[in-house]
Amino acid sequence: MATTDSTAGLDDVKSGSAGGSANTVSTWRGGSCEKFGEETGRQDKGVKVFRCEECDKQFGCLSALKTHMRTHNGEKPYRCGECSKQFSVLCNLKRHMRNHTGEKPYMCGECSRQFSQLEHLKTHMQTHTGEKSYMCGECSKQFGMLGDLKKHIRTHTGEKPCRCEECGRQFSQLSNLKTHMRTHTGEKPHKCEKCSRQFSQLGNLKKHIRTHIGDYRFTEVNPALVDMATTDSTAGLDDVKSGSAGGSANTVSTWQGGSCEEFGEETGRQDKGVKVFRCEECAKLFGCLSALKTHMRTHTGEKPYRCGECSRQFSVLCNLKRHMRTHTGEKPYMCGECSRQFSVLCNLKRHMRTHTGEKPYMCGECSRQFSVLCNLKTHMQTHTGEKSYMCGECSKQFGMLGDLKKHIRTHTGEKPYRCEECGRQFSQLSNLKTHMRTHTGEKPYRCGECSRQFSQLGNLKMHIRTHIGEKPCKCE
Repeated sequence: MATTDSTAGLDDVKSGSAGGSANTVSTWRGGSCEKFGEETGRQDKGVKVFRCEECDKQFGCLSALKTHMRTHNGEKPYRCGECSKQFSVLCNLKRHMRNHTGEKPYMCGECSRQFSQLEHLKTHMQTHTGEKSYMCGECSKQFGMLGDLKKHIRTHTGEKPCRCEECGRQFSQLSNLKTHMRTHTGEKPHKCEKCSRQFSQLGNLKKHIRTHIGDYRFTEVNPALVDMATTDSTAGLDDVKSGSAGGSANTVSTWQGGSCEEFGEETGRQDKGVKVFRCEECAKLFGCLSALKTHMRTHTGEKPYRCGECSRQFSVLCNLKRHMRTHTGEKPYMCGECSRQFSVLCNLKRHMRTHTGEKPYMCGECSRQFSVLCNLKTHMQTHTGEKSYMCGECSKQFGMLGDLKKHIRTHTGEKPYRCEECGRQFSQLSNLKTHMRTHTGEKPYRCGECSRQFSQLGNLKMHIRTHIGEKPCKCE
């Protein structure tokens, strides 16, 4: 394996076209060395060695050196014909193609479940064997895979070795960096088979699929869609049985073959090999245990994630991370049109509509369109007249809960939003944002006639009247 049958390509290596120059090769003849480059100390007979000039790693054949050089030059010669994603190694392309073909060549000998990748089968097998050979030295937590232990250790060390070259943001796991990179590239590799809508994250596709299958409530479901929305692992099943997931035994039904081995009531599901986790409070169904645990906090009120700065608590980790940016001032999402930065991705997406003019939300009554969903909901109340929220102090009614909360502060005098620059406090977040422009000098509202800019929309509207001659205020 350390020799090559052909001298073809040797001249390429000497001239550097294989990614290395002449000093990447040493050729051994009998007991002597005819060499290109430095002494290696190798005494093997008739062995040709190809050395990478970038990192000095040695290879027994030219093709291995060529493949290795792609880790230095970034070359990706293998392209997927379906989605144009490129790969440096052919086997990675073949593995990727299974995402499009649905091929699952690896089968579990215990439960006959099939997987598209061998490592996924190996991980799944641990659910049958229960083997966890790797232990964390800090907290004694055990893992079945060495890679999982390494990732876990970073939760103790705080290490974030994966860095985004676009914005400098760092991540503890490579998978998180890859997902983040899609915010820059716009790549959406996960496609819905029903409506062809594409998503950048698999989790978002799974949520979307539930809009087609009725959130697991229909008895007749496309097995391919259900398979995409279920979990590979039975880990944590004992937690649900014992109630530690926030629900008791009747939160889970497990389907094997055509029969149902269940913990709890009948669900009417006839799908094969589908595991369903049921909330005992509201009967909502979930495809994975973690989703059920997160959901249960809406009933229990549990908020396990606490901000170290202000002690505010959150039920979901991502909400804590987003909140922390209000303290750090981090704004990782930048508009490519005007360079404005945002701390939350959804705010950037919403802002982009001010440039594109997109208004995806349409009123079913009058066909008026809106760029923001909450604006459509507010508008709908002009048709329904519905005002479901009443103030306990003055009996004033509101159509939106948020409007009621804002109104209540006029009674309590509460001003929860504080300016970090001057200490001034406000009852509404929008007022704080407007006030902050007095410190930053930002003027986001521009007059289309004379290009004059304003910090407040109301001031722009008043200014526009100087162009059109409108005088709406009349003396009685």
